[in-house]
Amino acid sequence: MTVKKTKGLNQGSTGMRVFRYAVLLIFVLLFLMPIYVVVVTSLKAPDEVSVPGMWELPTSLSFANFGDALGKPEIYNGLVNSVIVALISSVVSSLMGASNGFVLSKWRFPGANVVFSLMLFGMFIPYQAVLIPMTQFMTNTGLMGGGEPTGGLAALIIAHIVYGLPITTLIFRGYYAGVPDTIFESARVDGAGMLRSFWSIGLPLALPAFAVSIIWQFTSAWNDFLFGVVMTTNNTSWPVTIGLNNIAGAQTVPFGETMAAALIASLPTLLVYIILGRFFMRGLMAGALKG
Repeated sequence: MTVKKTKGLNQGSTGMRVFRYAVLLIFVLLFLMPIYVVVVTSLKAPDEVSVPGMWELPTSLSFANFGDALGKPEIYNGLVNSVIVALISSVVSSLMGASNGFVLSKWRFPGANVVFSLMLFGMFIPYQAVLIPMTQFMTNTGLMGGGEPTGGLAALIIAHIVYGLPITTLIFRGYYAGVPDTIFESARVDGAGMLRSFWSIGLPLALPAFAVSIIWQFTSAWNDFLFGVVMTTNNTSWPVTIGLNNIAGAQTVPFGETMAAALIASLPTLLVYIILGRFFMRGLMAGALKG
């Protein structure tokens, strides 16, 4: 009787496992379908690209679409602008988040929890809610519009730094909360102040948290469209997301060129994740995203 029950349970668990794998496989295929179309279409010759034949493999590999996409000023300039914006905003907001997280977890002051809660509140404010006051402030301070030399890129970088501070502070505060206090207490006994402890001990210890923060911020700034389209004032300062939108929004849509441009635009975020992925998982395992 016991053997029959065990056999029945095994058959049931096997059937459930097969069902779960089948459901997961369906989701994977649904997720990969657009990626397949992007890759296949971008590798076709321009005269081979058509909507009815979008599922077909290319008869021969062609990189003409990539050359055409990179030849577009809005894509080439957009890539350069997006790299500048994403790199500066991710590094600066991560450094500021690290200092905030260090102070809020290891050098606590009266009202630290209130300050931390107010900072976290910024995570839940949508871009649209702050768009008008932020553009007004940037215009009044001369960071966008008029004769501003960067075409609004400086305002865009500052907006991403400020908007990224809540999540970077949360990441680093959670990470430093898992670091034993005795390390910093020993540094105090040796005469190290707050800045020395942060610079010499806190920053080197937080490399996994930096990986999490930079991947998050870089991806967020790179994929942003709303702030970019509002704050940049001319086509030489557009980020790549606006260039992609303008190619796809033309009267005659060059599908192969658009797909190649989309593939090129996705490579930097993929590259950042490949480089920092090992530290990213370590940061998550260390509790970097714990409140």
